[in-house]
Amino acid sequence: MRALRLHGDRDLRLEEMENPPHPGPGEVQIRVHAVGLNHIDVWGFRGMAFAKRKMPLVVGAEAAGAVVAIGEDVTHVDVGDKVALYGARTCGICRACVEGRDNLCENVGGIMGFHVDGFACDFVNMPQRLVVKVPDEVSFEDAACAPIAFGTVQHMLFDNARLEPGESVLVHAGGSGIGTAAIKMAKAIGCTVYTTVGDDEKGEKAKALGADHAINYRNERFEGEVRRLTKRKGVDVVFEHVGADTWNGSLLCLKRGGRLVTCGSTSGVSTTMNLMQLFQQQYRIFGSFGCSMRNIRESLDKMASGLTPVIDTVFPLEHFAQGLERLESRKVFGKILVRF
Repeated sequence: MRALRLHGDRDLRLEEMENPPHPGPGEVQIRVHAVGLNHIDVWGFRGMAFAKRKMPLVVGAEAAGAVVAIGEDVTHVDVGDKVALYGARTCGICRACVEGRDNLCENVGGIMGFHVDGFACDFVNMPQRLVVKVPDEVSFEDAACAPIAFGTVQHMLFDNARLEPGESVLVHAGGSGIGTAAIKMAKAIGCTVYTTVGDDEKGEKAKALGADHAINYRNERFEGEVRRLTKRKGVDVVFEHVGADTWNGSLLCLKRGGRLVTCGSTSGVSTTMNLMQLFQQQYRIFGSFGCSMRNIRESLDKMASGLTPVIDTVFPLEHFAQGLERLESRKVFGKILVRF
């Protein structure tokens, strides 16, 4: 089978590998049809793995495909089913896993495509508990956005920030994969959506998705604009994933008792903050990483109902590296996918 393997920093090669064996008990074999690209792929490509890993490594942390074989005792899916694949090797037996809080697994074996072999290959074997059946109405490309992009947003906005209909939300980087999903999900429940973008063209695209206000952060301070637009009240929720560059401005955008939820730090991992402001304004800050299997199912249900991902570009497998370069360039609006 074909597989994209990382041999070192920025050394990505399309190679031939042996097909995986017939799936064992409780396992399914999936023919991968689409892989979604994320910043975690860029970090891995650059060598920012934050943990030990063995090379060469099959890349790809988010994917969807079709079941082609099943092992004994498999009951959740059957041959021919379309499935989305969970991107972390969770244990399935710790308290968090048993309670359905998969992204808090106490014995996680690594993130697929980052610490252990991932999904950018023709076939992969997975435990049946880590695959989610995809509704017939959802394409492989859209389904490949569910395990990380849509699932992460679902977990951030609704499990952690507890976003309610009619509230206001600031979505940072509205042209990103998760930014576009957050705009659409928040607008779908009647929220007022503010978003930051890097140019006016992205601003117009974000408004077309439903954003009420798009702020070009290159031309104006986003925190000043949000406070002006809200008559200095601020927003109920800030959807943060940029990091150090926007952190303190994001806090200034919150109304008293507001909630900030964050899942990223692409602009830097360290910052300082005003603790007096934190407790006097009674802010609530949530760290959010990944999602649960339930979040993936919820995301797929939303896709089946018509709330689909924004797709920027679909690259063929042999142009995977070009997809990473486009993601790195920040010229992207929506998700970048690789099609098999």
